[in-house]
Amino acid sequence: MPDYFIGIDGGGTSCRAAVADASGRILGRARGGAANILTSLDGALGNITSTAREALRLAGLDLDLNDIPAFLGLAGANVADQVSEMTARLPFKSAKVDTDGLIALQGAFGDADGVVAILGTGSVYITRQAGNVSYTGGWGFMLGDLGGGARIGRALLQECLLVHDGVRRNSPLIENTMSGFDNQPIHLVTFAHDASPSDFGRFAPSVFEAANRGDLAGVALVKGAVGAVDEALDAATEKSDCGICLLGGLSAFYPHFIAERHRKRLVAPQGDALDGAVSLAISAFGQEAQ
Repeated sequence: MPDYFIGIDGGGTSCRAAVADASGRILGRARGGAANILTSLDGALGNITSTAREALRLAGLDLDLNDIPAFLGLAGANVADQVSEMTARLPFKSAKVDTDGLIALQGAFGDADGVVAILGTGSVYITRQAGNVSYTGGWGFMLGDLGGGARIGRALLQECLLVHDGVRRNSPLIENTMSGFDNQPIHLVTFAHDASPSDFGRFAPSVFEAANRGDLAGVALVKGAVGAVDEALDAATEKSDCGICLLGGLSAFYPHFIAERHRKRLVAPQGDALDGAVSLAISAFGQEAQ
């Protein structure tokens, strides 16, 4: 069995890495830039490598990355054609790549059954029932990720333009957002033209905060996002009666808004996605010969 393992949690906003010993004790952690291979394979590879090296440095181990096996849970791995290319280019002794959803499920429930809803820049729902893992959503910003921060942020900017054109009513949320663009619609359009999902996602918390204050636009935008999340949870839990964990950067905002049928099943996670990545690394590579 190898002495050390690396777990990687690569999301659309940031990448986290942990170095652990064979018992699962984490010796070093680090955080770096985004690692969504659907958005940028080269960018994800660079951030994964630099973040893993920093975690190894913080662990105080006199080893190279190519001495240690790694399990990587990456955003975009469920839809990207580049998974095999990414795996071949990784600097580790050996590596396995799966979705960031799988490591989140493992971190939240261990080997037990459960449902996780990952609500961050994007959105995806993973169910384990009788040992079988299934996915709902997670198709990326262009065609999916409903209820995720990127889609909420983009919807907010769309709302700003509708208000500017006199189609919708103004609100403090719209005024505050437009002030960040010098009240110039062209600045907003220019920003959106080159914006990444994480760029849009930065606006999402302000939408929930506005909704909690009763802001007209905030309430409408959150209502749309919550409707999408409730629909997805209905599908994800259709054949399961186990607990639900809400995870991701927006997870703290949703419990107040989602339907009671889902709210009553919410449970706290046992650990996070990085814990899950480490656990899966040990499981995947624990039987390798030294």
